[in-house]
Amino acid sequence: MSRLLPLALAQVSPQAATAPVSEFAGDVERLLARHPRTRLVVHPELHLCGVEGTDPERTARLQDAAEPLDGPRSRQLGELAGDLGIWLVPGSACERGENGELFNTAACYSPAGELHAFYRKVFPWRPYEPYDPGDRFVVADVPEFGRLGFSICYDSWFPEVARHLAWMGAEVIINPVQTTTNDREQEIVLARAHAIANQVFVASVNAAGPVGVGGSLIVDPEGRVRQQATGSETEVLTDVLDLGEVARVRASGTAGLNRMWSQFTDHDSPVELPLYQGRIEPATWHPEIPEAGIRIPGPEAAG
Repeated sequence: MSRLLPLALAQVSPQAATAPVSEFAGDVERLLARHPRTRLVVHPELHLCGVEGTDPERTARLQDAAEPLDGPRSRQLGELAGDLGIWLVPGSACERGENGELFNTAACYSPAGELHAFYRKVFPWRPYEPYDPGDRFVVADVPEFGRLGFSICYDSWFPEVARHLAWMGAEVIINPVQTTTNDREQEIVLARAHAIANQVFVASVNAAGPVGVGGSLIVDPEGRVRQQATGSETEVLTDVLDLGEVARVRASGTAGLNRMWSQFTDHDSPVELPLYQGRIEPATWHPEIPEAGIRIPGPEAAG
């Protein structure tokens, strides 16, 4: 069954961390004026926390920019999503944890003006980033459309992230990025690989120049690039994703052949995973299917 999600990825340069949310609100309003049917708007990593200076200066300014999830910035972003009646992922921002941690957190706000989900980057880019790591993978149901999964930038270098999100039922992985280095070419390959290996959509939005190197893209569940920014210039990628395609590809196979999520039967022996001190259990290998309302045990059951 078709479930159409009109989305827009805004490949733009970050705002100064000291800029008011009203500045961002104006940008989103102008985007929607050009693309009024959009239901989900996504911005790059740390879009609202642009800082400059030496590494120590940047770290200090990122610390200064951090707010708790119920802070004024988050409340204003929720109000913005509610006023515009959209799903909004304003990239990621610096979050102040309950125990003073500094998290790099992507938040998703609903058309009701509420904080619908948040994800703390599990794999900060070490040794270059000052963030404390998150401790869980996150998916979120978006009524009428399907299930989103979240990863942030360097998370894409760890295949475990995309695999777990797909296993948890994600049909599209939202991947805000602020890549400023010459490895964006490899990240584009990884985005396609995650889509192919897990039969999900991947929407990866990078910052524009002069901060980021661009190269934002949208990939379908068979690894085909649907939309891609060819350079680092400011650009908005728009598309309408049919999240029902995920179930079709998994049922019929990638290229009509490969059905990785149907690899095991309940009679197969577990596959030991020494690296994780765990195993693949054939009975729980099948991913959750949001459309059918099927639920399987959480990741802890596979350990």
